[in-house]
Amino acid sequence: MIDELTCVLIGVAAFLVGAVVCGFICFKLGVKHRIKTAEAQFESAEKEAARIIQEANEKAETKKKTALVEAKDEIHKLRSSAEKEIQHLKNDTERELKERRSELSRSERRLQQKEENLDKKTDKMEKLEEQLHAKHKKADEKIAEAEQLKSSQMDILERISGFTTEQAKDHLLMMLDSELSHEKAVKIAAYDQKIKDESDEKARQYISLAIARLAADTVSETAVSVVAIPNDEMKGRIIGREGRNIRAIETLTGVDLIIDDTPEAITLSSFDHVRREIARIALERLIQDGRIHPARIEETVEKARREVELRIKQEGERAVMETNVNGLNHELVRLIGRLKYRTSYRQNVLNHSIEVAHLAGIMASELGVDPALARRAGLLHDIGKALDHEIEGSHVQIGVDVCKKYKESNEVIHAIEAHHGDVECRTVIAALVQAADAISAARPAARSENYENYIKRLEKLEEICNSYNGVDKSFAIQAGREVRIMLKPEAVNDDGMKVLARDIAKRIESEMEYPGQIKVNLIRESRAIDYAK
Repeated sequence: MIDELTCVLIGVAAFLVGAVVCGFICFKLGVKHRIKTAEAQFESAEKEAARIIQEANEKAETKKKTALVEAKDEIHKLRSSAEKEIQHLKNDTERELKERRSELSRSERRLQQKEENLDKKTDKMEKLEEQLHAKHKKADEKIAEAEQLKSSQMDILERISGFTTEQAKDHLLMMLDSELSHEKAVKIAAYDQKIKDESDEKARQYISLAIARLAADTVSETAVSVVAIPNDEMKGRIIGREGRNIRAIETLTGVDLIIDDTPEAITLSSFDHVRREIARIALERLIQDGRIHPARIEETVEKARREVELRIKQEGERAVMETNVNGLNHELVRLIGRLKYRTSYRQNVLNHSIEVAHLAGIMASELGVDPALARRAGLLHDIGKALDHEIEGSHVQIGVDVCKKYKESNEVIHAIEAHHGDVECRTVIAALVQAADAISAARPAARSENYENYIKRLEKLEEICNSYNGVDKSFAIQAGREVRIMLKPEAVNDDGMKVLARDIAKRIESEMEYPGQIKVNLIRESRAIDYAK
């Protein structure tokens, strides 16, 4: 059994050895075949490459010959074209040279002709100069003769008149001055008459129509208000225990309460009309209610303050509606209402602003200017007075700043800025507002001046008039609206009265400030009248 297994193993081993040997032999044979095949393919590729290179060389040689032929043809063509172009340029150049030569010859001929003409003119000029020289010589001789005749005639005139030359000049200047003075007076009178004929009627119509269509009351207020009380016992209740009630009222309102021996009356004193009005309303309600103590006082004062603010708003809306001014900012409307409690020279500023708005609108309508814009500027011209006690600066500047803040138009802002002459009027609207402001302030009883300032103004007016030569006496009458001047007849003649009246009026305009206008009335044998406007 072992021998069989050994035989099997030997057989298997022999089979494996034989298979390996056969495989190796087959592999070597395959490799040799592949090498032969590759060598054959390589040789075939070398032959093909050699053939392709030979064909490429033949084609390149052919193309090279073709390109040389084409290049020679192109060179020949370019050479022919260049020769033709050169010939053409030569022909053009020759032609141009011929033209220039001919033009030069023509120019030479013209210059020669001009030289000949200039020579002729020069000869003529020389002849004319000789003639002018001869004429100048004759003229000099004539002038010398005239001077000699003038000198002899002046001697004769001096002997006849008895005047020397200087005396005669002085006499002529005196006569000329007299004639000019007379002519100046005549021209002034003629201009005055012309102005009156053209503008007096229209001015009277505009102003009278403006004033006739306006009927505004004049409110004169003081710095105090009086509150009536039912009996004197109420004074003690208002004062309160140890003065606590009166202190509470004064602290909350900023108003001084004056409780004295005046029967059934208490006086409220304050420069601020709004605070005084709040205190008056609160005190009247406390008296009606009868409950007077600090808590009730505080509540009543607060209610009164709200009521006054409501009244301010209503007054502003009333003024806007009355003047027909639309589109105002609500803050501007409130400020307009505050003018109800503001006075200037004892004239209520709100009524004054409404009056100015009406006047400016009426005059603008008559002149063909936008009346709505004029009324708007007139209503807002004193808006700064609603804040001038709270903000530093003049009411004009405050008004300008406020209107700029609330986007008012440049025309309205300029009218506010110019209504007191701080800047020069550049628009008709500004001039109308300025005129309406002066009319409203100058009408009788509109404003109240300080008595001392009033006396000083009248004395200054008379002093100006008395400073002129020929004035005997002067009298300020009609509350300073007119000055009557008595002249010395021997010092001022009729022609000089017009000139003197104008000089006095101009000096009053330049040196004095006054509302309205002043009539300058000169009296001699006749009267000359002028107005300081």
